Amino acid sequence: MTRVRVLLLNQALGPLDYRVPYGMDVAPGTIVLAPLGPRQITGVVWEADRLEAESVGDNRLRPLLAAYDLPPLPAPLRRLIEWTADYYLAPTAAVLRMALASASALEGGRTVTEYRATGLVPERLTPQRAQALERIGERQGLVRELAMAADVSDGVIRGLVKAGAIEAVEVSVDDPFPLPDPDHAPPALEAAQRDAAAVFVEAVRAPDFAPFLLHGVTGSGKTEVYFEAVAEALRRGRQTLVLLPEIALTEPFLKRFAARFGYEPVAWHSGLRQSQRRRAWRAIASGDARVVVGARSSLFLPYPNLGLIVVDEAHETSFKQEDGVQYHARDVAVMRAKLEKIPVVLASATPAIETRQMAEIGVYREVRLPGRYGAAELPDIEAIDLIAEPPPRGRWIAPRLVTEIEATLARREQALLFLNRRGYAPLTLCRNCGHRFQCPNCTAWMVEHRLTARLACHHCGHIMPPPHLCPECQEPDSLVPVGPGVERIADEVKALFPDARTAIVTSDTIWSPAKAAEFVARMEAGAIDIVVGTQLVTKGYHFPNLTLVGVIDADLGLAGGDLRAAERSFQQIAQVAGRAGRGEKPGRVLVQTHEPTAPVISALVSGDEESFYEAETEARREAAMPPFGRLAGIIVSSEDLGEATDTARRIGRAAPTIENMAVFGPAPAPLAMLRGRHRQRLLVHAARSLDVQDVIREWLGGLEWPRSVRVAVDVDPYSFL
Repeated sequence: MTRVRVLLLNQALGPLDYRVPYGMDVAPGTIVLAPLGPRQITGVVWEADRLEAESVGDNRLRPLLAAYDLPPLPAPLRRLIEWTADYYLAPTAAVLRMALASASALEGGRTVTEYRATGLVPERLTPQRAQALERIGERQGLVRELAMAADVSDGVIRGLVKAGAIEAVEVSVDDPFPLPDPDHAPPALEAAQRDAAAVFVEAVRAPDFAPFLLHGVTGSGKTEVYFEAVAEALRRGRQTLVLLPEIALTEPFLKRFAARFGYEPVAWHSGLRQSQRRRAWRAIASGDARVVVGARSSLFLPYPNLGLIVVDEAHETSFKQEDGVQYHARDVAVMRAKLEKIPVVLASATPAIETRQMAEIGVYREVRLPGRYGAAELPDIEAIDLIAEPPPRGRWIAPRLVTEIEATLARREQALLFLNRRGYAPLTLCRNCGHRFQCPNCTAWMVEHRLTARLACHHCGHIMPPPHLCPECQEPDSLVPVGPGVERIADEVKALFPDARTAIVTSDTIWSPAKAAEFVARMEAGAIDIVVGTQLVTKGYHFPNLTLVGVIDADLGLAGGDLRAAERSFQQIAQVAGRAGRGEKPGRVLVQTHEPTAPVISALVSGDEESFYEAETEARREAAMPPFGRLAGIIVSSEDLGEATDTARRIGRAAPTIENMAVFGPAPAPLAMLRGRHRQRLLVHAARSLDVQDVIREWLGGLEWPRSVRVAVDVDPYSFL
């Protein structure tokens, strides 16, 4: 009798041992169906020496029910699942679920019955039958499709089937994806681009683990450079994964890829239909999908022949998963490349300090593109001091920026106004009694969205119509918006430039690749004069006629105690500034600020990026903050405030006393209530050399708390809310 260890898709259980029935062939990585009580549950056969399980006698083992007719999960992917679960203190089953992300893909290949001519001529050849056979020719299709093509009834086709002149063919629904052609339309690269591309091509040829930082200014042609590495992987029959931070970037990328390689890559993101996910997953698992472009979850798909990973816009914080398994896709991508023994390219115009430090100490090899491609030049950047040059009362756009927009429109060029705040106003209050509208489920203000006539919470999604009366004092028509969002800026633009065609670009208006494609088409056709957008429009877009960028509130991202606030503000403003002047026309950027001498603003205006990052890095080093120290958040939540508080205090009291480690809190989280749950936070700060995961695992493992209380651990946190 053979027994195997199976990791089930059940986070509440550890691995279990099962008996392999006679005639069933399984190996590590095999996807199986196993009994669990009265249920049937999917799992993956695992190496017994890598996952511990309760010892059970052979006589108590239940037999596996079936093994799916699918390629086994490759060994490097199994090691990645183990590493991710261990590093981010997550259930291994929760990580495995990301690898088996399409339940329908596990089923056998779905087929439909189509028909085609056999070449035989039936004994009874009527005029209609002859017409059908002549018109069908080499065509293949459903009975109805062939009948329509031949202009005969379905009965004629069925009669030919019975006569043997037409035969049935089982056809898979999972049509193969077309293969991109590495030599379809190679670009004319400049010298610096050719040198950079040669480095990556050689790494693909090696092949071995080789982490790279592709550091190039906006518009320097980073995509064209790493496309040459993709082409080399295609020539060698290897798979490539390109990670993008936003679903809205997928459609423009697909068009750009198709122009270079003749066909689009396989897309993987949350916007796919179930049938599309099934088709993509099976093509990836079989190795037929040669190039995949996807969101962070595509990292865990079962590529059998991976040859290259690219993380585009690698500095983006959206690569950090904030729910479920709280992993950072940039770091997991590097680990997968190490396990697969392949190169990984982190591409960015504004690399994160963590990435810069890895390049500084030689762990990553930095490849630089210092100038823009072709005739394009970096834009001129100026600051507008809002204290010295304030907008008129009730307005948010400074006079100098208004003048520049007028000049831009007069030249028939396009302008972009950036404000990283969705909606019309971030706060609504009553002018009579001062009542502020707060989400009933979160400690967050309700944001007015005037386009959709609603108040919305951006944390839990709660929405409500704006009331006609103040709920506190019942005063009619007393509600006023406080502060600007992009919708309010768009209203101001329409008042100032009534003839200008304006578009608002946020996650509320660009929620799918199709919407992004529509926006791009309108911009390229010159159907938009002024774009008002959030960070969604700061990256990945290339509009040669966009020559002016105005940053409405450069100080917005500097508020709060986030250790990455200055760095993130610099990245966002530098990225949005990079949208200007990407063609032959020169670009201009005006940054509105109340602190023109702040280090972030000074660095942007002077172009002294290196000095800014040196100062930020040194501040992190002195405070022993990442990447020179370790952080981990412990978030305790419950629908009952007392339970959350008591549990957090017990966890705090049980904190171990360890050299080079400090525990702060517990304290109410800045978002003290989220989705109806009260939240307490503890923050662990430790030296880089300390194995924080083992400490937290042992610390929390010795404690118990009510089942209604959730305790989540966020290793290397990016959000401190």
